[in-house]
Amino acid sequence: MIHLSSIPVENNAYRDDWKTLLTQSRMTTSELLKILHLENHPLASERAEQLFELRVPQPYLDKIEKGNPNDPLLLQVLPQKKEHLHVSGFTENPLNEDQYSPIKGLIHKYKNRVLLMSSSTCAINCRYCFRRSFPYQEHQQSKAQWQEALNYIRNSPQINEVILSGGDPLIQNNDYIFWLLKQVDAIEHIKRVRIHSRLATSLPQRIDQGFLKGIEGIHKDLILVTHCNHANELGPDIEKIAQQLTQRGVTLLNQSVLLRSVNDNAQTLTELSETLFKYGILPYYLFLLDPVAGAAHFEVPLKEAKQIYQQLLSNLPGYLTPKLSVEIPGNASKTPIGLY
Repeated sequence: MIHLSSIPVENNAYRDDWKTLLTQSRMTTSELLKILHLENHPLASERAEQLFELRVPQPYLDKIEKGNPNDPLLLQVLPQKKEHLHVSGFTENPLNEDQYSPIKGLIHKYKNRVLLMSSSTCAINCRYCFRRSFPYQEHQQSKAQWQEALNYIRNSPQINEVILSGGDPLIQNNDYIFWLLKQVDAIEHIKRVRIHSRLATSLPQRIDQGFLKGIEGIHKDLILVTHCNHANELGPDIEKIAQQLTQRGVTLLNQSVLLRSVNDNAQTLTELSETLFKYGILPYYLFLLDPVAGAAHFEVPLKEAKQIYQQLLSNLPGYLTPKLSVEIPGNASKTPIGLY
């Protein structure tokens, strides 16, 4: 497999083509470690790729420190031996999302908002992803098939917010995304549309001119929720797209997951919040790990999580402090973690 990092580039056009970068995101563990000069990484497991495919976009890969086996960005994507362990309480469907899907392609867990499964894949496969075993094939559909889900929303006046998720909705082309967004935009009782995307920070080239132009045709309040766990994931490339989006009225929020050996200390989380805000992105949620099979090595125990968060509160003003929360199946909302 050929990677962009090994191809001589005479201009930036090739590296700026998000579809080309997306194609190149698939690789093997040995290829990843060879690029990073970490051929003998003690935690790595080629066999774990059979549990969950390895995908790392070049812009994210460029931010991983070569020769550092403990790089926090690397640990989020590296297939590890510990993924094969069977740990009590960690299951393939930790949030029981199938119970909340009355219509194909739609999940309705909370009273006033629904989630549309608008994509079945991501550009980057985070090893802690709670949907790593999600049955995406059961939710894939054409534009014609989307009408049932859209009619469900039209006939549910209590719903005032629609969330595009997946997979990653931005993995779709602009025509598809904005067709779906305009269908939702035309529903009178919808106030807001939210897009949850890891591509915005792992493959920022995806926010191209066609996407920016499409945004200008959406009338509902548009929110983009990025997913970034460490300040090293950010940089001038992210700052540029953040400015372009905010100039078009998009509200930018970020949600993170508290991960062992990645961001499990207050200083790292403080730097993340400060950097996000510098770029115009407001810290939103800090989630406890969803107990998905294969990811138990990322877990930070509740008692320790509270201690970290208490220190974070003392480091940051309230508007820069994400809400420490957990998702509990059956609850009417995300559940805040109390400190007392």
